[in-house]
Amino acid sequence: MSNFEQKIFNATHEAVKQLFDIDADQSMLVIETPKDPKLGDYATSIAMRLTKTLRKNPMEIAEPIAEKLGELLPEAESISVARPGFINFRLKNTALASLINQVIEAGDDYGKNDSGKGKKILVEWVSANPTGDLHCGHARNAAWGDSICRLLEASGWEVLREFYVNDAGNQIVMLGESLVSRYFEHFGQSYPLPEGGYHGEDVRQIAKSIAEADGDKWLTADPKERLAYFMSEGKARELEKIDRDLKLYRVEIQSWMHETFFYENNRARINAVLERMEKLGLTYEKDGALWFRSTDYGDEKDRVLRKSDGTLAYVTPDIANHVHKVERGYPLLVDLWGADHHSYVTRMQAAMKALGYPAGTLSVDLIQMVRMVEDGVEVKMSKRTGNALTIRELCADIGVDAARWFFASKDVSTHMDLDLKLARSKDNNNPVYYAQYAHSRMRSILTNPKTPAFHAQESYERLTDEKELQLLKLIGEFPAEVANDAALRKPNKLADYILSLVKVFHSYYNSSKVINLDDPALTNERLGLVQATVITLKNALNLLGVTAPESM
Repeated sequence: MSNFEQKIFNATHEAVKQLFDIDADQSMLVIETPKDPKLGDYATSIAMRLTKTLRKNPMEIAEPIAEKLGELLPEAESISVARPGFINFRLKNTALASLINQVIEAGDDYGKNDSGKGKKILVEWVSANPTGDLHCGHARNAAWGDSICRLLEASGWEVLREFYVNDAGNQIVMLGESLVSRYFEHFGQSYPLPEGGYHGEDVRQIAKSIAEADGDKWLTADPKERLAYFMSEGKARELEKIDRDLKLYRVEIQSWMHETFFYENNRARINAVLERMEKLGLTYEKDGALWFRSTDYGDEKDRVLRKSDGTLAYVTPDIANHVHKVERGYPLLVDLWGADHHSYVTRMQAAMKALGYPAGTLSVDLIQMVRMVEDGVEVKMSKRTGNALTIRELCADIGVDAARWFFASKDVSTHMDLDLKLARSKDNNNPVYYAQYAHSRMRSILTNPKTPAFHAQESYERLTDEKELQLLKLIGEFPAEVANDAALRKPNKLADYILSLVKVFHSYYNSSKVINLDDPALTNERLGLVQATVITLKNALNLLGVTAPESM
């Protein structure tokens, strides 16, 4: 709820309590914005919701509530009742405008709220295999996850940002063998590239750097020792590059959890989970393998935990990983996975449920596919390397701001076409440009040498233009927008909010004269409004990882 909505809620709650001795909660008492602004700024249907309880016509309930609210809500200019029982509120202009000083005083902190205070959450995202470059699919995942973390942090949550490194499987062996092949090639010798190996330019460059640093000593080294070294070096260097690319993309990872952590150093953790599952009667032996009774918990079939040859199925260390997350003090977990992991969600949630963790402990956002499109044609490959378009290349092409905006502004539950030509464009058809241009317009007003110095004042009674009031209402809704979007994990809703804010501002800028030297009092109030708007817009853009330029 916005500050205004909260005041209306509190007053209405008190009125219902006094009149009918009913403690209306948020499921019953909902504050809405009327579709027709002529009806008022806000409305509630509480009278209709109380009809069955009180056995009265909603109009008979609404009228005494409205009358009582006249005493309890001094911020209201008018409170009216409309059939079939809506109560409509129109706030005093001064009540709206009093927000200006609050926003200016809060500055960079405006929008922060305590809705997540005292709550801890671990968000795991990107989690790409350390075998190559991050591509555009990862870019969508990275932007979405980072924006979720920013929203949660702004809402008071204690967030751990984690990347799970899949570094214990055959793909790391393939990486090591591919590096050995390129290393031999560097010295003009033959070593076959394994089937299913990695052909990327990054592999060739890593092999070259090893050759330049170590010389030819690995040509005659023990094959096992050589492979172990190249696997370790390849993984480390690929992760360094991944971290570097994520930082370029304005994504900060706090914790890098390795799959090998469970295999090599903490096999006891996996064994402890298996023993725990056995004691709970969750496993059984069949055909020499160990199975999890996952069908008892909603899965479509039971899952193998340990294969007949003694090796572990991928799900087993992953269960141990999620148990370890909770054991580290994070009762709420969020994972962002590719859409091809749809069935995997069910089995992981089944495992957590079977182990006794509360429903909702693990939530998963599935990231649908993204296509790069230019002039109606899909762009699959890098022009430079012929491989998949990487995050680095995408950022160099359209810029970090555009990439972050477009990926955060489209719900990840839907497939996405990213129009590269639109993302590059410098006009109002490009939504990120449209938003940033609004910010630069505001800053140009405030930094113009001819602009008078702004002085905060106790009230702003001259701000009566419809667009001024629209801006104030939107500004007032910002903290609630942040809290709601954090709770829903929906950065795209914040992007919608930003566009609503800048649309009203652009319209206001084109229809009203902010600086009027013949009317210094009105000018000062409008400068206050512009300052409050620019603070709100900058803070909102930051939550999406998008910059707010001073000029364009």
